Amino acid sequence: MSTNQQKENSKSNNEEEVDLGSLFVIIGKGFSKFFNFIGDIFKNIFLGIIIILLFFKKHYVVISTAAIIGLIAGFSLEVNSPKTYTSDILLQTNFKSSRQLYNNISFYNDLIKQKDTLGLQKTFDLNSEYAISLKKFTIEPLKNKIDIISAYDELIEDLLDTLTVRNYDLNKFSKSFTDFDYKIHRLTVVAEKNDVFDKLNKPIISPFTKNKYFSYLKKLTNENINRTDLSYRQNLLQVDSLRKVYMKVMLVQANNPSNGTNIDFSSQKGTTGATELFSINKEINEDLKEITKNKIRKSEIINIISNFQIIGKEINSIVYNKAFQLAILFSLASIVILLLLKLNHYLSNYKNTFY
Repeated sequence: MSTNQQKENSKSNNEEEVDLGSLFVIIGKGFSKFFNFIGDIFKNIFLGIIIILLFFKKHYVVISTAAIIGLIAGFSLEVNSPKTYTSDILLQTNFKSSRQLYNNISFYNDLIKQKDTLGLQKTFDLNSEYAISLKKFTIEPLKNKIDIISAYDELIEDLLDTLTVRNYDLNKFSKSFTDFDYKIHRLTVVAEKNDVFDKLNKPIISPFTKNKYFSYLKKLTNENINRTDLSYRQNLLQVDSLRKVYMKVMLVQANNPSNGTNIDFSSQKGTTGATELFSINKEINEDLKEITKNKIRKSEIINIISNFQIIGKEINSIVYNKAFQLAILFSLASIVILLLLKLNHYLSNYKNTFY
């Protein structure tokens, strides 16, 4: 009986060993396939780099010649082209006026593309010489997370439904945050005259001051801010008066400890009351600081954070150099043509295998 049992145990152990051996073989094959796959990826990358290098080695004369031709042509254009200058201005938009600002910039660029010198003269109050010198307007927001967080906080304060707030988290809000929602924007102008930029400050802002909707919104907002400021200052005066009463009563009781009064201001309750009044006073002062900042920020529809420089900066970066641009363009064109010829040769050989 015991012999049969031993044989059965020995058989089961052998089967377990076989199963474990098979498992290790499968795991080993899996690792081998994985590392082979990784190796094939690097091998193909290396092979691709070699093919690219061989292509450039074979055709470097053609590509270099094209680059030199582009360099010479670009240098000729650069020498004969007038110098260009650039300057920028930082604008802080209020009352959701950023979208209108971007539309205005698009309008200015349309005038330049259409070479509407008269339209540019009227828009910016310039003479024809300065109007013709304007070449490009670009605008972009100064992106920062603080604007997103502050806008989200304002939204949360406006939403009374806690379920809506819970379902509309900061990540969802940040995805819906557009360039128009940022507070500060950089407007850059390119022109052929270096002293035209200072003349553009007022014409860019004036359309907003003349806009009835924005002017009315600014008026209402400032009235509300002034009303809130007055209310807080009155509350501050009341708190200060109450604090003075507390201090007088506490001093009287401290000087006359035997004098019986109905309210024990020298007790812990009286001290706590004075402390609470001090905290309220501090909170009101902090709120008044924020109101003052808000009043300054909302005093204009668009605030100029930084004006255009009086004299623009000359654009002499190699990226904008026509010689560099045409050299790159001609080189890329020659590469594309060589690749198309190679593709045509391959298709011709492929066709011959069937006919």
